[in-house]
Amino acid sequence: MSKAASGQYIISLLESFAPKKMAMEGDPIGLQVGTLDKPVKKVMIALDVLESVVDEAIEGDVDLIIAHHPLLYRSLKKIDTSTSKGRVIEKLIKNDITVYAAHTNLDVTALGVNEWLANQLQLTQTEVLSTTYEDQLVKLSVFVPASHEEQVREAIGNAGAGHIGNYSHCTFTSKGLGTFTPLEGTAPYIGKQGQLERTEEVKIESILPESIQKAVIAAMKKAHPYEEVAFDLYPLLNKGNELGIGKIGKLPKEMSLQEFVDHVKKVFQISNVRVIKGNKSFIKKVAVVGGDGNKYIYPALHKGADVLVTGDIYYHNAHDAQEDGLTIIDAGHHIEQIMKRELKNVLENKLTSGKYETVVVESNLITDPFTFM
Repeated sequence: MSKAASGQYIISLLESFAPKKMAMEGDPIGLQVGTLDKPVKKVMIALDVLESVVDEAIEGDVDLIIAHHPLLYRSLKKIDTSTSKGRVIEKLIKNDITVYAAHTNLDVTALGVNEWLANQLQLTQTEVLSTTYEDQLVKLSVFVPASHEEQVREAIGNAGAGHIGNYSHCTFTSKGLGTFTPLEGTAPYIGKQGQLERTEEVKIESILPESIQKAVIAAMKKAHPYEEVAFDLYPLLNKGNELGIGKIGKLPKEMSLQEFVDHVKKVFQISNVRVIKGNKSFIKKVAVVGGDGNKYIYPALHKGADVLVTGDIYYHNAHDAQEDGLTIIDAGHHIEQIMKRELKNVLENKLTSGKYETVVVESNLITDPFTFM
């Protein structure tokens, strides 16, 4: 019988690919209001937690809001319910709505905001713009009865283990003889209590990034027939995946600046952008940073970008970029709303595979504070 997933379980799915340790120092991510220790029938994905968004959540019987931008950026000295922030917190608590923020960890992770923005721009051959985190590689060795070799191999591969370059499901298998004695209280898949059992087993070895270790181990145990799974994990000195802020890649074909501006407006469904014109008339190599892009002008220049697409650029930084020849398109912070659809799809797929009846929806509100007049 299907049931609602707990808040803790839903967040464990999120943190399986966007763990807290990926966040930038000082970023107030995680639980912000309420509790995760409850069943969650409905999750809403939002870019911002404004009072209108909370009203939408109340009307929709939402139990958990997962937001990209934290509600509480700074510590509160008081909760004054005559203020907007105070009313938001009051409404959340009275209606038992939990708020969880996934901010720069969702920016940095490989499957996250900047990847989604790059995909929307149709960039190819992408790489990280500014590295902030290296996902350490781990080797997994698991001992499996020969009858379940393919079942376990497929499970860990589908969970993300075994990626080497453009190859997936990479493993090595060796055969051997496993021995064990089931003790009192066990229900062994093979053998009898109190008797030494010898059985043909294989050792499956594969590598995986540390960030998905929990998900891979869970998938392995689910596919494995034994009560107690024998496996080893080894940290490796091999260079892990570099993760960070922003992406840089190439367009399928070169565009004029005007063509590219029109492309940006079309894919992000916006009517206006601010353009700082550099010295390139044609655009091929594109850097993209969701949100504040001021710190990433020089990484974009260093990596040979013709243009930087971002959400916020300061006046004097715009001058500096222009002097150095970099074109910048300030498309507005709100283009990060792409995370509502994409994160909804990711969590929905994970919950469906776990046979939970929890529903995931997007906030329908536009929270962009700017209006062109």
